[in-house]
Amino acid sequence: MAAALAGKVALVTGAARGIGRATARKLAASGCDVAVNYYNSAEAAESLCAEVRAHGRRAVAIQGSVGLPDSVDEMFAELRKHFERLDIIVSNAASGVLKPTVDMTLKHWRWCLETNALALNLLTQRALPMLGPDARIIAMSSLGAQRAMPGYGFIGASKAALEALARALAQELGPRGVRVNVVSAGVVDTDALAYFPNREELLASFARRAPAGPVLTPEDVANAVYLLCLPEASMINGHTLVVDGGFAISG
Repeated sequence: MAAALAGKVALVTGAARGIGRATARKLAASGCDVAVNYYNSAEAAESLCAEVRAHGRRAVAIQGSVGLPDSVDEMFAELRKHFERLDIIVSNAASGVLKPTVDMTLKHWRWCLETNALALNLLTQRALPMLGPDARIIAMSSLGAQRAMPGYGFIGASKAALEALARALAQELGPRGVRVNVVSAGVVDTDALAYFPNREELLASFARRAPAGPVLTPEDVANAVYLLCLPEASMINGHTLVVDGGFAISG
């Protein structure tokens, strides 16, 4: 039986590690060729490409910073050397500063907003001429978009902006057959979580409060992205799908 996404081409940003890596693996296993975007993890990106090729799919690693227009232009120039079209974009790359909001500067604000929110618009603009019929654009958010979290103020604000932007893009691009959605993940123990000063507290709180289980993995989040890419999800548009085992509903 053919893989569910056989023959499709996906671009996953921030794909060298964590949720992005798990997502690229899942899409490749489901039949996609994959463009693996990375910023400074070239070796990890190349090893992921080797994994993708092991599934019999094409893969290319492309360096670039998703929040900088010139860098995104360079990414797509390289992408077009390998692929004529795109069917799936996963805007996963993210960055930010973990400090109290009152200690932040304009530079911090721009860094968070440009990398975490503006990137979705830049990727969409550059990709539009390449998007195939029934294309999917999926952005990765977090519970900080809706909840106050210590040291997460600017990142949370950027994720809230990302979700609002995704809704606007869903409305604008829906008539063209393009579906735009967001996956909002709970507490996942990735390399990024190591930078949180309250990492152990976050993991313990999640384990205590998530009714579906004590651990949320990158693969769980990748599975949600996969669901939104399926043909059966063609009428899901402008939605934020929360993947947190029920953590956010548990008081």
